[in-house]
Amino acid sequence: MDVGNLSTVTQFVLMGLSDLPRVRLPLFVAFAAIYHITLVGNGAILLALGTERKLHTPMYYLLANLSLLDIFCPSATVPKMLHDLLTGEHSISFLGCAVQLYFLVALAGSEVFLLAVMAYDRYVAICFPLRYSLIMTRARCVQLVCGTWAAGFLNSLLHTVSTFRLSFCKSNLVNQYYCDIPQIVALSCSSTYVAEMLILLTGGVFGTSAFLSTLASYVSIISTVLRIPSAAGKRKAFSTCASHLLVVFLFYGTTIFTYMRRASSQDSLSRDRLVSMLYGVITPMLNPLIYSLRNTEVKGALRKVLCGGACAQQAGR
Repeated sequence: MDVGNLSTVTQFVLMGLSDLPRVRLPLFVAFAAIYHITLVGNGAILLALGTERKLHTPMYYLLANLSLLDIFCPSATVPKMLHDLLTGEHSISFLGCAVQLYFLVALAGSEVFLLAVMAYDRYVAICFPLRYSLIMTRARCVQLVCGTWAAGFLNSLLHTVSTFRLSFCKSNLVNQYYCDIPQIVALSCSSTYVAEMLILLTGGVFGTSAFLSTLASYVSIISTVLRIPSAAGKRKAFSTCASHLLVVFLFYGTTIFTYMRRASSQDSLSRDRLVSMLYGVITPMLNPLIYSLRNTEVKGALRKVLCGGACAQQAGR
């Protein structure tokens, strides 16, 4: 659909899955199942953390916020994708696209900052265990979490305003199954210099700072753990941060692979879409599995929630 003869674009067409008409229904079933597992898994984590009093600590408070983000982030894109797969319609209004992009960038940005805070929490717990309760107080923890959400949403506001102030008068075909900044900026018929510089500056300052903060925390953690003389002590220390380290690797691995490939290569769009789905749909589903499988306290709380008191008594024998 070319709208070159129109003065402005009033809607966009999401082309991400439009070239797969023969597998629309199988894809719908697959992504509906994945989305359902994501909601149930993260919802169970929230319920377990909320009902188990001994898990009311800074580490699990941060994990609860990660589960919230893992519910909200796919909810910004997956329901629209499921609707498109079911109906065969791929259009989205100008305002709808702006709202989707705003929440997607805000939630993804909040997760970047939250992962840095979670890494800092593990750094304090392992490197300064005697001062942990003094440093990571409830008030400090709430302040850090509120800061991550505020930073993510304010950063997204800047990007959304700068992106949708551009003029769109050429094509309205978005080469993705959701509205994202690179694809929308590419459709502009006006200068994109300011929007692109804003992406580079904020990405460089906020994104790099969060990544380096996370990296520095884990370098310090590994250095401290390696100095522990006993093998049992090393295993215990690593076990407290192994789940989070795996989540960080999964998040940054898919994020960097998604956006660096777009910037540096001209590979097939289908492969880009596959990686985007891994980043936006699969990762939020895996996070609760990672924490529930590797964390004995979370496993115990989930067992109580899912199985009830009888199952918990049986496990304690």
